[in-house]
Amino acid sequence: MSLLTQLNNDMKQAMKNKDKERLSVIRMVKASLQNESIKLGKSELSEDEDLSILSRELKQRKDSLQEFKSAGRDDLVEKLEMEINIIQEYMPEQLSDEELSAIVQETIQETGASSKKDMGKVMSAIMPKVKGKADGSKINKLVQEHLN
Repeated sequence: MSLLTQLNNDMKQAMKNKDKERLSVIRMVKASLQNESIKLGKSELSEDEDLSILSRELKQRKDSLQEFKSAGRDDLVEKLEMEINIIQEYMPEQLSDEELSAIVQETIQETGASSKKDMGKVMSAIMPKVKGKADGSKINKLVQEHLN
């Protein structure tokens, strides 16, 4: 089932259940998907493109969450945490720390990286492998640890 089909089904269910928060998040994600397909001039997005958009939406909310926490806006923090949880339901299963560490080590060997100067080369090789399955900042930290 495509992401758009799943979102449509979940949107109908949220309407029936009168779940306004869930409905709002689904509509936002759906709008992002439709805007991207219009921008790219496609009628349907690929799975990778869907995943990129979901990742971008998730990252935006996580960044905002940090800002709101530091500003002491607990009312907005709660709302954003709920939105993040809903979006994560549509993301693929996240890789465990062990799996991620193994991928990082494997990629460092593949690229022949030996110091922090090679960070960009390693990151650009890893990101396509773990797209949507791991947080970029988490990968960044692991790469830095392994390159020390």
